[in-house]
Parts: sequence; structure tokens; C-alpha cells
Amino acid sequence: MKKKSASHSAFFNPRVLLGVLIVLAGVSLALFAANPFGRSSTASAARNQQQNQPATPPIDPSALPPGFDCSQVFNLGINRQDNMRAGLIMIECGFMQPASPSQGGRVFGTGGLSQWMQKLLPEPLFIGGADVDVILPDAAFPKVTQSESMEWCGPNNTCVVNYNDSRTSGGCYSGLSYSTDNGTTWHAGQPLCTGHGTNFGDPIVVYNAALNLWFAGDLATGCGGQGVGLWTSVDGITWIPGACAANLSSGAGDRESMWVDNNPTSPHFGRMYISFNNFAVGGGALQVVYSDNGTVWTAPITLNASFIRDVQITGDLQNSGRVYVAAMNEEGGGLTTRQNVMYRSTDGGVT
Repeated sequence: MKKKSASHSAFFNPRVLLGVLIVLAGVSLALFAANPFGRSSTASAARNQQQNQPATPPIDPSALPPGFDCSQVFNLGINRQDNMRAGLIMIECGFMQPASPSQGGRVFGTGGLSQWMQKLLPEPLFIGGADVDVILPDAAFPKVTQSESMEWCGPNNTCVVNYNDSRTSGGCYSGLSYSTDNGTTWHAGQPLCTGHGTNFGDPIVVYNAALNLWFAGDLATGCGGQGVGLWTSVDGITWIPGACAANLSSGAGDRESMWVDNNPTSPHFGRMYISFNNFAVGGGALQVVYSDNGTVWTAPITLNASFIRDVQITGDLQNSGRVYVAAMNEEGGGLTTRQNVMYRSTDGGVT
């Protein structure tokens, strides 16, 4: 007797068919959640951006920088920037939609589906103890955005997290939390909101072991218009305004990163480095500044004269004093292939 093939039997197995239908339904729902209005709306939005035309009329022109021309968004590279101020300009000029309380609230909406799928997955392994919310108490919607955090731990069991915080948006977009028990409990506040004009976030923070001093920074209008402003602290709790690490014109500074060489045997022990994109040069030049005392900083040193995305600056944890900047050539964006690029300095950031 000729036997049925295994594939033929499986195809007509009711349980298999039911499983296939459930999977297809899940995929369809996920695709719908990603674009509930169909392909035409996505294509329309893409055409609008390609033609440099706002998708919707400006929401509140008074929120834009004085005299800002929305037709210059693409010429100034605002659409390629990562900071809070650039995001506000994109919203106010109509190139992006603001968040609403209903987003992600549906059972199979983008957020709902993600949370539902997450619950089906096993708990990931995590280094350390239980997760702790470092920003409580939170504000009321819509001022509930905390993002792009950077953390550093120093002496006396003290850890500091600097992050974007919209709870006092309009006047300040910075939040900072500290812990004095190695991260078990946290105290949230906004100590970086005064001293350098309007703080637009993009957080950096380090503890300098050579100077016994904390340094935290953000993009600030008081440092050239959109440069890197610093604050200092002896304990990670109380902060005072410090120097401008980089004076950059309005709309210029973006996505800064910071590292300090805390190895006592390094030839550059205590030297601090900050990398960033400067959209006033070459449409987003990759640059670095450094300082040995936190007060006097070098002029920007250009690593790449045209736009290449700053990702992270870091250094050798041994004693060579080498510094590294990871960057990404986005090749124009869209569906093009990205290229990771690494820069290295063997002379303390000079070259």
C-alpha cells in the first residue's frame, strides 16, 4: 500500500492548519499596527518629506526659534539631528506628528501588540539586581518623556543618571537622578535647568577621578546658541554651572558623547573628551574637544568634515591613553547600507 507523504498529511491536519492561520493573523495584525492606514499614507508622507513639504500645517509658530524658516529644515540638517530642539522644530514645522495619549493604547496598536508579544517571551537574563525607576515621581501627560540616559558611578557608592526630561518642557528638557547606595534608591530632580540659558538635553555625565569632580552636560542656548554646556558637582547631588565645552551656533550641536580617562597610570590621566556633530560645518561635521581641567577646552578638532553620525567616544581602560570615536556613515539614509567607522587617537585627542 502506498503511504501518504508526510507533507500531504500535515497540510490537511486540522491542528496544523489552525496554527498556520493564527500565525498569519498575527503577522497581518502586526503589519496593520505598523501602518493602520495602508501603504498609500506611508507613500504620501514619504513624498511630502522628499519634496521638503510639511505633512501638516505648523502647530504653533511661536514655539520656533525667532525668525526660523521652516523651508530650511532640510538645508540645515534639522531632519538628521537627534536632539530635543530639532524634534520640536520638526513638529512645529509639520514634518512630524506630536504624541497623543491614545498612541499605543489599543490592544493591537503598536504599543499594545509589542507589550502583548513581550509577555509571551521568557524573561531576559540581566546583570545586576532588579530594575529601578530612576525618575519618579513622574509628571502628567504630555510631559512624560524621559530618554537618552547616560549613567556614571563614582566614589561613596554614588551613581548619577543624566537624561532628557520633558516635565518642564519649554524652559528646560533636562533631568538628573542620583543614588548614594549603588543604585538601589534614586532621587530625581532638574538641577541643570539654570546657568546656560535653555537646556535642550542630549545628556552626558562622568566622574573625573583626577579632579574629584562630577561633570554633566547638555545642549544649551547659552553656549553659542546650541553648544555643549557643563555643570559640576563635588558629590553628584548639588550642581553648579560650569564651562561651555563647545560654543556652537544655534541649530548646530547634536548628539554629543563624553568620556574621561580615569586610569592613574595613563599619560593623559584626568583628560575629558566630548565628541559631537556640528551642523554649522559641512552639514554635520564630526568633531571632538578635550580638557584637562574642565574649565579650558580646546577648539573643535574635526575628524570628518562632512556629516557622519557621532555614536560614542570612549578610551582604553588600561594605560595607553588611546581614545576611540565610533561613528556611522548613514550613506544618505533610507534603505541604503550603513558603514561603521572608527577613529583612534594615540596622542590624547590631538590627532
